[in-house]
Amino acid sequence: MKSRIKGEMGYRILTPIMRILFRLYYNPKIINKGLIPKEGPILIVGNHKHVYDQCLTIMATKRVIHYMAKKEYFDSKMGWFFKLVGCIPVNRQIKDTKAVDSALNVLKNNGAIGLFPEGTRNKTKDVFLLPFKFGTVSMAQKTNATIVPFGLTGDYKFRSKNLTVRYGKPFKIDNMSLEEANKKLYNEVEELMKKNLSNCGNVYNGK
Repeated sequence: MKSRIKGEMGYRILTPIMRILFRLYYNPKIINKGLIPKEGPILIVGNHKHVYDQCLTIMATKRVIHYMAKKEYFDSKMGWFFKLVGCIPVNRQIKDTKAVDSALNVLKNNGAIGLFPEGTRNKTKDVFLLPFKFGTVSMAQKTNATIVPFGLTGDYKFRSKNLTVRYGKPFKIDNMSLEEANKKLYNEVEELMKKNLSNCGNVYNGK
């Protein structure tokens, strides 16, 4: 029997309202959302550029997504929100085994975890995509969860003309090593980002 996971009730109450407001204000393009599995353990992962990035995934599926977020968010004025919707606090100053165990519990109960393998927001202007940490592929290996990559580009502006998230084909680790799986994930996310830019008439020529 599936165990009760903290935050699911709050998530189901608040996110329908948030989806409507976010869509009306930012006008995002969401591509290939039908690729997100409707059941089974999944890790939804992609690049990280803005504090609202998780909202684009929340808009793409009706599944409850437990996002892993730095613990500082829980100490802010919006801390109540992160707790209410079932986010998992992560202490980035240590190897946070408690946070990892909480995420593994969600996956073992056929739930969905959202995280950003870059580990932090990419605030650079000359690096297209930061190196990926191994948390995603490690958890996928331990739980046989499916990885769903996404690439996010564009600006968070009112009625944005280019804010886009594109989902890629889900995959499992299977017999890949963690290094091979992490490289595959990185390449998938990078390619999805480039497709977004190409469709907007832009070409990335940086690092």
